Amino acid sequence: MSTFVQMAGFILIALLVGIILLRAMARSSQVAAADGAERAMKVYRDQLSEVERDLTRGTLGEAEAERLRLEISRRILDLDKDSMSRRAGAPAPDRMRYVAFGVIVLAIIGSGALYLQIGATGYRDMPLLERHADADEVRRTRPDQATLEAQVAEAFPDRAEFDGRDELKPMVAQLRAALADRPLDVTGFSLLAQNEARLGNFRAAIEAQQRVLELRADAASADDRAYLLDLKVIAAGGFVSPEAETVIEQILRQDPVNGVALYFSGRLYAQTGRPDMTFRIWRRLHDISPGDAPWMPEIRSALPELARISGEPRYQLPPRPPPAGAAAAPEFDLDAAEQLSPQERDQMITGMVDGLLARLGNDGGTADEWAQLIRALGVLGRDDEAVAILQEARTVFAARAEDLAKINAAAEGADLQTPAPEAPFLQDQVP
Repeated sequence: MSTFVQMAGFILIALLVGIILLRAMARSSQVAAADGAERAMKVYRDQLSEVERDLTRGTLGEAEAERLRLEISRRILDLDKDSMSRRAGAPAPDRMRYVAFGVIVLAIIGSGALYLQIGATGYRDMPLLERHADADEVRRTRPDQATLEAQVAEAFPDRAEFDGRDELKPMVAQLRAALADRPLDVTGFSLLAQNEARLGNFRAAIEAQQRVLELRADAASADDRAYLLDLKVIAAGGFVSPEAETVIEQILRQDPVNGVALYFSGRLYAQTGRPDMTFRIWRRLHDISPGDAPWMPEIRSALPELARISGEPRYQLPPRPPPAGAAAAPEFDLDAAEQLSPQERDQMITGMVDGLLARLGNDGGTADEWAQLIRALGVLGRDDEAVAILQEARTVFAARAEDLAKINAAAEGADLQTPAPEAPFLQDQVP
């Protein structure tokens, strides 16, 4: 019922606004015309009075005074005739008011339809600070790890169906029994964690990986903790519990650019109503990750929408970075190419350039490959393409100072007259 009342109130207010605007337009045209005619009439009356005063003082002859009276009277008649022809209700002003009224009606209907499509009827106003406070409350009161695991186990009693499971079960049971007699075998517990996870025994896998961290103590790596984080989130059905958040904090203190921790940190904020923080974290993660990172498809798909929600409408998703360990393309023998005839040189380099252009556009590549492409385009005299590739490469490698230096060096070698960008200000820090 409250939603109906709100919509009825919106329609009533919109209609009142439309009526007020229409009346204002009608009155404004009438008042403007009346005010203009009245001012002109007052001027003419003052002129007639001035003629009579001049005649009385003797500064103006009777014949001249009569001529001026006639001229002023003629202007008064013309003004009155013109005022009548432009009075309110003439065809042209009416049409303009009808058009204006139609625009107002369309605006009212359109705004109502738009609100029904993208709005949230029945919701109260939620200022930014209040939304952040609500998000903090959701984060504070979210279920713990044990509760989430119990819910997932009840909903999905068996999440690990695969060929060879029956053969793996007895081997894992033997490993458990062996580790009962070897409580300090860190390698054995690491294997147990991996195989318990394969069987879908995520609680057992988590406990085994926690034992690995206990045994390795200060020597435990960020990747060891990242695997524990992964197990906790999988066991919780994809949700980041308070216990998993604690692991994220431990990882980021040890390795601020750990991809697993940054990915799940962004997911945590998305699950608790802070997409703006998710955008900041995943934007940074995209810039420092190789193109074949497992989270890359998800964050590339989400970043444009996250940017819109977060008030970053000008954000442009950069090209996908090259994969980790991408093989470098063979070096162009530019010195040898310079010794060829122009036609032979163009044919040789054009073939290599076109192939590299296609591969970098589809799969990405290393900084060395982008630099080679820039130099080759410079040799071919295709400066416009070289500048476009240079700008794209600077976007791809903006967060990698060493690679960006290679790109800028290639641009300088190709004599491209474009200034190198300043080092980006690292404002998107993980909280």
